Amino acid sequence: MIRVLTLPVILLSAAGCASAGPAENAPLSTELSNKPDSAANMVPPGFGSLRQDEIAIRLEAPGLVLRAVPLDEGIIRLLTPDSYRVLRELQESNRPRIADILRRNGGRQPALWYVSFYGLDPDTRYSPLDLVITSGGRDFRAIDVIPLSAGWGEQRLRQRETQSAIYIFDGEIDTDHPLTVRFLNERDESWEQTLQRIERERALVRARAGRAEK
Repeated sequence: MIRVLTLPVILLSAAGCASAGPAENAPLSTELSNKPDSAANMVPPGFGSLRQDEIAIRLEAPGLVLRAVPLDEGIIRLLTPDSYRVLRELQESNRPRIADILRRNGGRQPALWYVSFYGLDPDTRYSPLDLVITSGGRDFRAIDVIPLSAGWGEQRLRQRETQSAIYIFDGEIDTDHPLTVRFLNERDESWEQTLQRIERERALVRARAGRAEK
């Protein structure tokens, strides 16, 4: 059974973001990565130009909009510096809770996603654990969830209200290949196109970083 932890609201905006911490502290998503090709996909932070919406998977279901962003370090380093710092801090501020969840699940490597639900109607009931990611022919549901907003456990949305959380999946979700996201009867298969955008930006970041070193 998934145990939900109650946490205060964390706003994903650059304006209230704390610093990412000392440079010598490795990003949590780098430490947790078990993908053999993760090092090849890593680029220096601070040179990206993508917006969060450009790597987000968006689904519209009855009464709500779901938005899912992978917190893979090799991907979020392609975001603008402010967006990267926000998502990095989101993980770092929850490092102890993530570590505790890993211990309770046998230490298996996780895949972390930031997931938000936005209400379109005055009162929408929903089950946040109906989110399914299909990768490599397998279906994955969150093994645990860390809420980031008050009222998460109510499983209801008011109009224009946002509820958000960090979802922790089995680490075998491979964001380097096409995947499908499903919620209720809705599905999204746009990640294959997003990967093309990611690869283009990765090449641009390497070029920018190279020029900066000269």
